[in-house]
Amino acid sequence: MWTCVAKLFALLCVFRLYRTLPSIQAEKHSLYYIYTGLSKPVDLPGIYEFTAMGLLDDRQIDYYNSEEQRNIPKQTWMKEKMPEDYWEEDKEFTKSKEQWIRLNIFSLMKCMKQNESDLHVLQWRHGCEVEQGYEPKRINEYCYDGEDFLSYDYQESQWVAPVDTNLISKWKWENVPILKQHTADYLKMECEVWLKRFREYADEELRKASLPDVHMFARKSRNETQLKLICMASSFYAKDMMMTIRKYRTPLPEITSTEIRPNPDGTFQIQKSVEISEDEEAEYDCFVTHKSMEEPIIKKWDGKCLDCPTDTFIVIIGATIGGFLLLAIVLVFYIKHKKCLNGSTDTIYTRAPQTPGTTLTLNEQTPGTTLTLNQQTPDQDTGSETPDSSDTNSVELISPQGEASSDDKSIVFPIQGRCWPNGCPKQDCIVLPTFHKHYDGMKTSNIVVKIETV
Repeated sequence: MWTCVAKLFALLCVFRLYRTLPSIQAEKHSLYYIYTGLSKPVDLPGIYEFTAMGLLDDRQIDYYNSEEQRNIPKQTWMKEKMPEDYWEEDKEFTKSKEQWIRLNIFSLMKCMKQNESDLHVLQWRHGCEVEQGYEPKRINEYCYDGEDFLSYDYQESQWVAPVDTNLISKWKWENVPILKQHTADYLKMECEVWLKRFREYADEELRKASLPDVHMFARKSRNETQLKLICMASSFYAKDMMMTIRKYRTPLPEITSTEIRPNPDGTFQIQKSVEISEDEEAEYDCFVTHKSMEEPIIKKWDGKCLDCPTDTFIVIIGATIGGFLLLAIVLVFYIKHKKCLNGSTDTIYTRAPQTPGTTLTLNEQTPGTTLTLNQQTPDQDTGSETPDSSDTNSVELISPQGEASSDDKSIVFPIQGRCWPNGCPKQDCIVLPTFHKHYDGMKTSNIVVKIETV
């Protein structure tokens, strides 16, 4: 019985140890050469009739174009490690590929009965891929006008045309044994040798390079109750970089990955993510390692969410809404108060002290008309008594020129009573029933004159 328990415990320990290891990706490396030929020149910057480039793990290591006609190293280690005779020999070899590509473009155009005035493109890619635990893979394929049309099957030792063989003279490649044999020998014997050598040079530079930038953060998920926990590494050169997201140092299995992508500067980036509960308080970290690194990079999550609403954000939103509501209340109060103060549409506001003979300017219904505060005088003909000035003030409506015309005579109206100090709600106004000239004729209404001491 105890033996069974011990075995079970050992099995659990092994399983636990397995879970604590990061997910390991098998190393996969490739070396390709791509040749591109155009049927005619194109007047565009950076576009040549023929170009060639070498790619190590999808990173450009050298480049050739029909204008400069020389191989240019694109990596520091290529420039430092490869001797002069390598570049000279490679240049002559690339020139021969250029001539071969040009001849076959016109051959294909003739075979397909295409117009020479149109632009056509022929591309050739050959190289090899190696991956731990698998047989090396050799690639030798052609592409015409963006479509795959011919590739060589090394297991069957024959050309394979995925498109209509009536349009492509497959026999033309079958009957070029020198080219076929040369390519086969290179892919079988030399490609893997050069791939290994270039990898050694590149790894040596990787060990000198700076460490990748690793970041771990969370964003809102489409699921309102969850967060998207993201681990991102960038600015590294090794395509076989290993990354995993861990919870309490245990790798999580359900991880979404963008796979390794190139950066404009020739480096790479990768991003992995996992969905977690919004209120979870577990310890998460991002584990990144590579054989060129002395020790792995571990970036812990700080528990924050980049685009989730915070308490401060909620307070700001609440204060903003409250401010708008307060502004709306003040605006409504102001409008109502103004309506109350104005009275009718014929309300007139002026500024002047309340003294006899003062001129008050009207600024609404009858622009330019003036009001004059007068004091009644005794009637010379009738001998009537002069009323008390405090009770007999009057307002005279006169023309802008101060003279009454034949069509618009001056009219004198008695004051209805003072508004100050407590005559009416508008404590600084005088209400006058009057006729006044309106745009559509004579109109009867109340004129409210507001008098303020300047």
